[in-house]
Amino acid sequence: MRLRVCQIIPTLDQGGAEKQLSLLAQHLDRDRFESHVIVLTHTGPLEQQLRSHGVHVHLIGKRAKVDPRAYWRLTRKLREIAPHVVHTWLFAANSYGRWAAYRSKVPVIIAGERCVDPWKSWWHDAIDRRLRRITDTVVTNTTAVSEFYSRRGMATSDFTVIPNAVVPSGAPKISREQLCRRLGIEPRGKVIGAVGRLWKQKGYRDLIWAGESVNVAYGDVWLVIFGDGPEREQLLQFRDRAGAQEAVRLVGHRQDAAELMSGFDILWNGSLYEGQSNTILEAMSLGIPVIATDIPGNRDLVVNDQTGILYPLGDVGTLTRQTNMLLRSPERWEAMSRQARQRAETEFSLEQMVCSHAALYQRLYEQKS
Repeated sequence: MRLRVCQIIPTLDQGGAEKQLSLLAQHLDRDRFESHVIVLTHTGPLEQQLRSHGVHVHLIGKRAKVDPRAYWRLTRKLREIAPHVVHTWLFAANSYGRWAAYRSKVPVIIAGERCVDPWKSWWHDAIDRRLRRITDTVVTNTTAVSEFYSRRGMATSDFTVIPNAVVPSGAPKISREQLCRRLGIEPRGKVIGAVGRLWKQKGYRDLIWAGESVNVAYGDVWLVIFGDGPEREQLLQFRDRAGAQEAVRLVGHRQDAAELMSGFDILWNGSLYEGQSNTILEAMSLGIPVIATDIPGNRDLVVNDQTGILYPLGDVGTLTRQTNMLLRSPERWEAMSRQARQRAETEFSLEQMVCSHAALYQRLYEQKS
């Protein structure tokens, strides 16, 4: 029997959850699954990729946080598709999608939590606990997320952990000089990169301090920060007050970020909390050593002193010292590069991620049948 699987997500922007959903929907075996994606709010650049792989994409047009009309349109769409499995991603889709799937008598209802979310209030938790009663399982990418929600009243047994997948770009690596030229900055001997949305969670103030310190200690090095977000202006002001203009560049959002990343010598991740970072995985697949905060999500990816380095949260001194030592040790850098690439290929492959979801969908549907 060919199962109809419907994924529901707020948008198709280029975020981590959106990328993983797109990879999954595109690569589910077409002989066993018919793939649909419902987008609640607005579509994005991933829509064309999905359609080119035979995935049916449907837009609901949700216009507000509380939008009863969107809920009814979603319910009608689910009754029209009549899926065997609904898999929702992120809070808005988890809320609207699970209830609409239940009202539409969908046999298997799966939620998706992708990140540690300390911003959630009591009413978010109340909605999650209420909808858990109609949910067969909650898929997450790391035990850090299941442990976070267990402290908020959900059992770890409610969760199924399926790690993210990374797909090597296949594009040739660019040189450090090419990277600097494309960014419009003067070439330097080493480039450290950081990639992500510019907001408090990512710990960019610590990275800016460390970027200036490494430039003083090592010299001839850039820290380039890719991304945009609500803290851009504050971070630029912070950098200037710290006197780090000659060490740190905020280059904004780049469509070619994945390609440019191949020119990094080291990737920094200063997150205060994470789920499972796609950027770290992408860097590992390129053989780029990662120096990241020692937090649960990052521990799943970085094997300390083998594929990269973990440093205590907020410890700018250790981050600076470890970076300086790694930049000055080509042998250690080469060993970490090789082991990072091997770990990405063996532990976080696309085939493993897709097969794990396919087996889960099939098992849960057979149990219901």
